[in-house]
Amino acid sequence: MKAFNASHPNTQVTYQTVQPGAKGGYQKMLNAVKAGNAPCLAQVGYETLPSFAAQGALKNVADQVTAADQGDFQEAAWKSVTLGDQVYGAPVDSGPMALFYNKRIFDSLGLKPPATWAEYRTAAKKIHASDPQRYISSPYLDYDYAGLAWQTDAGWFGVKDDAWQVTMDSPANRKVADYWQGLADDKLISSAPMYDQAWYTGLGDGSIATVVGAVWQAGVIKGGAKKGAGQWAVAPMPQWAAGTPPQAGNAGGSATAVLKGCEQPKAAWEFAHWLATDRTAFGGLVEKAALYPAATQLLDLPQLKKADPYFGGQKIYDVFARSAPRVGSQWVWGPLMTKTAADLDDGLGKAWAGKGTIAGALRTAQEKTVAEMQKQGLRTAD
Repeated sequence: MKAFNASHPNTQVTYQTVQPGAKGGYQKMLNAVKAGNAPCLAQVGYETLPSFAAQGALKNVADQVTAADQGDFQEAAWKSVTLGDQVYGAPVDSGPMALFYNKRIFDSLGLKPPATWAEYRTAAKKIHASDPQRYISSPYLDYDYAGLAWQTDAGWFGVKDDAWQVTMDSPANRKVADYWQGLADDKLISSAPMYDQAWYTGLGDGSIATVVGAVWQAGVIKGGAKKGAGQWAVAPMPQWAAGTPPQAGNAGGSATAVLKGCEQPKAAWEFAHWLATDRTAFGGLVEKAALYPAATQLLDLPQLKKADPYFGGQKIYDVFARSAPRVGSQWVWGPLMTKTAADLDDGLGKAWAGKGTIAGALRTAQEKTVAEMQKQGLRTAD
């Protein structure tokens, strides 16, 4: 903020910290919009932007955006801040996915990073056979699971004739669900929930051998599993079929959104664009949180070229630089993602524990989402 204010004397920005979105921050923002005293800008996850738009909480700033501005960002990230011809903010970061793997465990078993999901399953069996307390991975929920579907273009939402389509139960989604269901049924998945202390312990002691995750997981793993330092490495996400054009999923990413009621949309867009494209400002975000820029002109930042001791001296961002262009740009988030994610997590949690199926969790989440959309007066299409 200080750097922007110093270089833009006619536009001054102040910063306020709120609780993370899912822990009350988003509701505080929505309440402020309804009360007419909201700030011009807010940090909002891509998955939540359509929900804000559906509630009329965002301001369209398309008139402030030039063609050059749009060209500054990766296609998938730009689509995440737009609905039709409306623009609701500037992309900040993206979450291209790759395979974090315990190289020490893989090397000890003569395993290479799996290039395909079939090879990943083979590695899972060998890892568990080497020690019944070792597992290839842990359960994935909500947006982490969404990234697995995103990789294979198994979209969850779409828009047809100005109506919402919900496709969480599509054949493509069932393919992904059945694959992970097979790993769970064969007891190859740890019971430790992601981000639980048991998960961090498993990453540190080698009992959880991989994380299929977004670039920002590097910071999560380093911060929570310090005992794993020097053991981990990063490889491209496994593919569904060898010899086909590689694809990657995306998990996370956020935008600097312009809220309804903003009386200075030009200045708001100017700051939002600056925050996403300024080399010094974003370099700090890479160092502090392992964020990966949505702006293409920042992909050569020196912070993205450093060797990381935690990952055995590997320059891990080189892997994500190859993954980012492989993320499909057709993914659409729905207008009620807080509820959709909660309903999905309820089913996924049971499925990973053997009380239901992943495909069933997706089907139920779709049914509940459509019912809630119709209840709220949103148009739906088959």
